[in-house]
Amino acid sequence: MNRFLAVDTASSHLTVLAANNGNIVCRHTDKCALKQSVMIMDEVDAAMSEAKLSSGGCDFFCAVTGPGSFTGIRIGISVAKGMALAAGKPLMPLTSFELIAYNVTSGDFFAAIDAAHGHFYACRFVAGRAEEPRYISRENLISYGIPVFGFEKLDLPLYTALNAGECLLPAVLKKLESAPFGDMHALYVRKSQAEEGRK
Repeated sequence: MNRFLAVDTASSHLTVLAANNGNIVCRHTDKCALKQSVMIMDEVDAAMSEAKLSSGGCDFFCAVTGPGSFTGIRIGISVAKGMALAAGKPLMPLTSFELIAYNVTSGDFFAAIDAAHGHFYACRFVAGRAEEPRYISRENLISYGIPVFGFEKLDLPLYTALNAGECLLPAVLKKLESAPFGDMHALYVRKSQAEEGRK
Protein backbone atom coordinates (compact mmCIF):
# COMPACT_ATOMS: atom_id res chain seq x y z
CA MET A 1 0.00 0.00 0.00
CA ASN A 2 2.83 2.39 -0.85
CA ARG A 3 1.39 3.69 -4.12
CA PHE A 4 -1.54 6.08 -3.95
CA LEU A 5 -3.07 9.38 -4.94
CA ALA A 6 -4.61 11.67 -2.31
CA VAL A 7 -6.41 14.98 -2.86
CA ASP A 8 -7.64 17.69 -0.51
CA THR A 9 -10.08 20.29 -1.85
CA ALA A 10 -12.22 20.60 1.28
CA SER A 11 -10.90 24.02 2.25
CA SER A 12 -9.56 27.11 0.45
CA HIS A 13 -6.39 25.29 -0.61
CA LEU A 14 -5.66 22.48 -3.04
CA THR A 15 -3.30 19.65 -2.16
CA VAL A 16 -2.48 16.75 -4.47
CA LEU A 17 -0.22 13.99 -3.22
CA ALA A 18 1.17 11.18 -5.39
CA ALA A 19 3.20 8.45 -3.71
CA ASN A 20 5.07 5.75 -5.59
CA ASN A 21 6.88 3.85 -2.87
CA GLY A 22 9.65 6.25 -1.81
CA ASN A 23 8.98 8.71 -4.62
CA ILE A 24 6.57 11.23 -3.09
CA VAL A 25 5.30 14.34 -4.86
CA CYS A 26 3.10 16.92 -3.13
CA ARG A 27 1.67 19.86 -5.02
CA HIS A 28 -0.02 22.50 -2.84
CA THR A 29 -1.69 25.80 -3.69
CA ASP A 30 -3.10 28.18 -1.06
CA LYS A 31 -6.21 30.35 -1.47
CA CYS A 32 -7.52 28.84 -4.69
CA ALA A 33 -11.04 27.78 -3.71
CA LEU A 34 -12.66 29.34 -6.78
CA LYS A 35 -10.17 27.63 -9.10
CA GLN A 36 -10.07 24.11 -7.65
CA SER A 37 -12.32 22.58 -10.29
CA VAL A 38 -10.18 24.06 -13.07
CA MET A 39 -6.82 23.23 -11.48
CA ILE A 40 -7.27 19.81 -9.98
CA MET A 41 -6.83 17.48 -12.96
CA ASP A 42 -3.75 19.34 -14.19
CA GLU A 43 -2.29 19.09 -10.69
CA VAL A 44 -3.16 15.38 -10.50
CA ASP A 45 -1.55 14.73 -13.88
CA ALA A 46 1.57 16.70 -12.94
CA ALA A 47 1.99 15.00 -9.56
CA MET A 48 1.47 11.51 -10.94
CA SER A 49 3.81 12.15 -13.85
CA GLU A 50 6.55 13.43 -11.54
CA ALA A 51 6.09 10.44 -9.23
CA LYS A 52 6.08 8.10 -12.25
CA LEU A 53 2.76 6.73 -11.06
CA SER A 54 -0.16 5.57 -13.19
CA SER A 55 -3.77 5.35 -12.00
CA GLY A 56 -3.69 1.60 -12.61
CA GLY A 57 -0.55 1.37 -10.48
CA CYS A 58 -2.19 2.96 -7.43
CA ASP A 59 -3.09 0.73 -4.50
CA PHE A 60 -5.87 3.14 -3.47
CA PHE A 61 -7.24 6.65 -3.89
CA CYS A 62 -7.90 9.10 -1.04
CA ALA A 63 -9.89 12.32 -0.73
CA VAL A 64 -10.64 14.62 2.19
CA THR A 65 -14.40 14.37 2.72
CA GLY A 66 -15.03 17.45 4.86
CA PRO A 67 -16.41 19.28 6.62
CA GLY A 68 -15.45 22.43 4.77
CA SER A 69 -16.40 23.94 1.45
CA PHE A 70 -19.52 22.21 0.12
CA THR A 71 -18.35 22.59 -3.49
CA GLY A 72 -14.73 21.76 -2.73
CA ILE A 73 -15.66 18.54 -0.95
CA ARG A 74 -17.61 17.35 -3.99
CA ILE A 75 -14.70 18.12 -6.32
CA GLY A 76 -12.21 16.00 -4.39
CA ILE A 77 -14.58 13.11 -3.84
CA SER A 78 -15.56 13.05 -7.52
CA VAL A 79 -11.93 12.85 -8.62
CA ALA A 80 -11.06 10.07 -6.18
CA LYS A 81 -14.21 8.07 -6.90
CA GLY A 82 -13.84 8.40 -10.65
CA MET A 83 -10.22 7.29 -10.67
CA ALA A 84 -10.84 4.46 -8.21
CA LEU A 85 -13.77 3.16 -10.25
CA ALA A 86 -11.76 3.24 -13.48
CA ALA A 87 -8.78 1.50 -11.87
CA GLY A 88 -10.82 -0.94 -9.79
CA LYS A 89 -9.07 0.14 -6.59
CA PRO A 90 -10.34 0.93 -3.08
CA LEU A 91 -11.12 4.34 -1.59
CA MET A 92 -9.76 5.87 1.59
CA PRO A 93 -12.08 8.57 2.97
CA LEU A 94 -10.25 11.03 5.23
CA THR A 95 -12.19 13.67 7.14
CA SER A 96 -10.90 17.19 7.67
CA PHE A 97 -10.87 16.42 11.39
CA GLU A 98 -8.69 13.34 10.87
CA LEU A 99 -6.39 15.35 8.62
CA ILE A 100 -5.80 17.72 11.52
CA ALA A 101 -5.80 15.18 14.34
CA TYR A 102 -3.23 12.86 12.75
CA ASN A 103 -0.81 15.80 12.80
CA VAL A 104 -1.35 16.80 16.45
CA THR A 105 0.20 15.26 19.56
CA SER A 106 -1.88 17.06 22.24
CA GLY A 107 -4.01 14.76 24.38
CA ASP A 108 -7.17 16.89 24.55
CA PHE A 109 -7.92 19.33 21.75
CA PHE A 110 -10.38 20.51 19.12
CA ALA A 111 -9.91 20.22 15.38
CA ALA A 112 -11.78 23.20 13.91
CA ILE A 113 -12.84 24.37 10.46
CA ASP A 114 -14.20 27.88 9.91
CA ALA A 115 -17.92 27.72 9.11
CA ALA A 116 -18.28 31.53 8.79
CA HIS A 117 -20.58 33.86 10.74
CA GLY A 118 -18.75 33.25 14.01
CA HIS A 119 -19.23 29.47 13.93
CA PHE A 120 -17.02 26.44 13.41
CA TYR A 121 -17.24 22.81 12.48
CA ALA A 122 -15.40 21.23 15.39
CA CYS A 123 -14.49 17.81 16.70
CA ARG A 124 -12.99 17.19 20.11
CA PHE A 125 -10.30 14.54 20.46
CA VAL A 126 -9.55 13.07 23.88
CA ALA A 127 -6.63 10.64 24.13
CA GLY A 128 -6.83 10.09 20.39
CA ARG A 129 -10.56 9.32 20.36
CA ALA A 130 -12.95 11.56 18.42
CA GLU A 131 -16.21 12.79 19.88
CA GLU A 132 -19.27 13.59 17.76
CA PRO A 133 -18.58 16.48 15.34
CA ARG A 134 -20.54 19.63 16.04
CA TYR A 135 -21.45 23.03 14.63
CA ILE A 136 -20.38 25.39 17.38
CA SER A 137 -20.19 29.12 18.08
CA ARG A 138 -16.89 30.88 18.68
CA GLU A 139 -17.88 31.65 22.29
CA ASN A 140 -18.80 28.05 23.00
CA LEU A 141 -15.58 26.74 21.47
CA ILE A 142 -13.46 29.14 23.52
CA SER A 143 -15.31 28.19 26.72
CA TYR A 144 -13.71 24.72 26.73
CA GLY A 145 -10.30 26.28 27.35
CA ILE A 146 -8.36 23.63 25.45
CA PRO A 147 -6.05 23.87 22.39
CA VAL A 148 -7.62 24.26 18.96
CA PHE A 149 -5.94 23.27 15.68
CA GLY A 150 -6.85 23.99 12.08
CA PHE A 151 -5.49 25.21 8.75
CA GLU A 152 -6.76 28.77 8.48
CA LYS A 153 -5.93 31.97 10.32
CA LEU A 154 -8.58 31.96 13.04
CA ASP A 155 -9.14 34.52 15.80
CA LEU A 156 -9.16 32.04 18.67
CA PRO A 157 -7.09 31.77 21.86
CA LEU A 158 -4.98 28.61 22.23
CA TYR A 159 -5.13 28.21 18.44
CA THR A 160 -2.43 26.75 16.19
CA ALA A 161 -2.60 26.91 12.41
CA LEU A 162 -1.07 23.87 10.73
CA ASN A 163 0.51 23.86 7.27
CA ALA A 164 -2.11 22.13 5.13
CA GLY A 165 0.41 21.17 2.47
CA GLU A 166 2.46 19.22 4.98
CA CYS A 167 -0.41 17.38 6.69
CA LEU A 168 -1.83 15.09 3.99
CA LEU A 169 1.00 12.54 3.81
CA PRO A 170 1.29 11.93 7.59
CA ALA A 171 -2.50 11.64 7.86
CA VAL A 172 -2.79 9.09 5.05
CA LEU A 173 0.05 7.00 6.45
CA LYS A 174 -1.42 7.14 9.95
CA LYS A 175 -4.87 6.11 8.76
CA LEU A 176 -3.36 3.15 6.93
CA GLU A 177 -2.58 1.67 10.35
CA SER A 178 -6.32 1.16 10.99
CA ALA A 179 -9.10 -0.12 8.73
CA PRO A 180 -8.92 2.75 6.26
CA PHE A 181 -10.94 1.68 3.24
CA GLY A 182 -14.64 1.96 2.51
CA ASP A 183 -17.28 3.96 0.73
CA MET A 184 -16.68 7.68 0.41
CA HIS A 185 -19.34 10.19 1.45
CA ALA A 186 -19.18 13.90 2.18
CA LEU A 187 -19.16 14.87 5.86
CA TYR A 188 -21.28 18.02 6.14
CA VAL A 189 -22.07 18.32 9.91
CA ARG A 190 -24.91 20.71 8.97
CA LYS A 191 -27.03 21.40 5.90
CA SER A 192 -25.89 23.85 3.24
CA GLN A 193 -27.23 27.42 3.33
CA ALA A 194 -29.44 26.66 0.33
CA GLU A 195 -30.92 23.59 2.05
CA GLU A 196 -31.49 25.49 5.30
CA GLY A 197 -33.27 28.23 3.36
CA ARG A 198 -35.85 25.88 1.88
CA LYS A 199 -39.35 26.05 3.28
